[in-house]
Amino acid sequence: MLRFAIALTLLLSTAHARNADGASAEDVPPDEVGRSLTLPHAFADHWVWLNEPLFRHAKLFDADSGTVLGMIDASGSLTGRHPLISRQRGETYVLETFYSRGSRGIRKDFVTIYDSTSLKVIGEVEIPARTADVGHGLALAALTDEQRFLVVFNQEPANSVSVIDLEARTFVEEITTAGCALVYPVGPRRFGMLCGDGTALLVELSPEGSKQSLTNSEPFFDVIEDPLTEKGVRDGTRWSFASFEGYLHEIDFSGERPRLEKRWSLFSDAERADSWRIGGQQHLALHAPSSRLFSAVHQGTKGTHKEAGSAVWVYDTKSQKRVQTIDPPALLAAFLIRMGGVDPTSYAAAAMRYVIPSPGVHSVVVTRDANPLLFMRHRETGAAGVFDAKTGEFLRYLDETGLGGALMVVP
Repeated sequence: MLRFAIALTLLLSTAHARNADGASAEDVPPDEVGRSLTLPHAFADHWVWLNEPLFRHAKLFDADSGTVLGMIDASGSLTGRHPLISRQRGETYVLETFYSRGSRGIRKDFVTIYDSTSLKVIGEVEIPARTADVGHGLALAALTDEQRFLVVFNQEPANSVSVIDLEARTFVEEITTAGCALVYPVGPRRFGMLCGDGTALLVELSPEGSKQSLTNSEPFFDVIEDPLTEKGVRDGTRWSFASFEGYLHEIDFSGERPRLEKRWSLFSDAERADSWRIGGQQHLALHAPSSRLFSAVHQGTKGTHKEAGSAVWVYDTKSQKRVQTIDPPALLAAFLIRMGGVDPTSYAAAAMRYVIPSPGVHSVVVTRDANPLLFMRHRETGAAGVFDAKTGEFLRYLDETGLGGALMVVP
């Protein structure tokens, strides 16, 4: 089917080499170069960042129009870690790694600071050269809620975090967190981590950003029989994580130590018998104001938790019941239409979306406003679609999403 889809795209792109007005490519005026634009404002409810690891940059999209607003380079990173946005400071932060001989030699790691409207570099902070970098890019770093400190997860191979004071633009301290990984903010100077012994860790910083306390929960999951995925979603001081077998764990970090507040199943017994499982690389999204949880799911065997979701199931977290099913759009068709130069408004494009099957989705994310949008993305093509998160209605595709990548971030 994929070979047929590519052949169809090549055929249609040849047939539609001229645009709707009959003008050839030679008649299109060249792009104006040499201009430097700024964004009208630093943030909007329906903006979303998409990483493109092949070219090692992140693009900012306006989801209401589907168009690109700007781009940040992350050329020093292996996968292009996602931007971290401070609304309070009007700044955007990117973790970067550089080697003196390109891919080898002396390593240096930096937090690069951008102005959020001009997307120009305005500063940098050198940090210990051991920041972690993994394929999905999630929870590798985070801002504390007061947005003064940036916390970066390290792994070389021991686990630790680096704390950066963004107000002073200085490295503060490295804190050892043996056996515990990733960064999940839960307060002005507090963040959680998941640990290899089946517990969660709560880390509290002093007003200056140094270590104040580290407190583990009681063990609440089995790291061998049913591990947790690290792609958590947040509601205030609670973080929720799905296990490989599809049990949602809601962890409360508001007290002196973390505790498991709820554990419930994303699948009924009948659905489990039908081999329904979680699937994807960024497989959970939560719209906290409406208590709606979006989960990419598929039918597969044990160990297929990273395969693309063939559907997105929507749950009411209060009743712990599925309330809606949303089918992914034709993301493969969108990718081939873009690569083949087919007019996306043409009958040919419509036919491709109808004929070419959906490859599923690896990522879902939702905006946090009163009229939320839901985004779905396919890792191999990088294509992304936009939905009305309340109704499940498909709205549009995002343009120029690149040639691959799964990661999406809502500021």
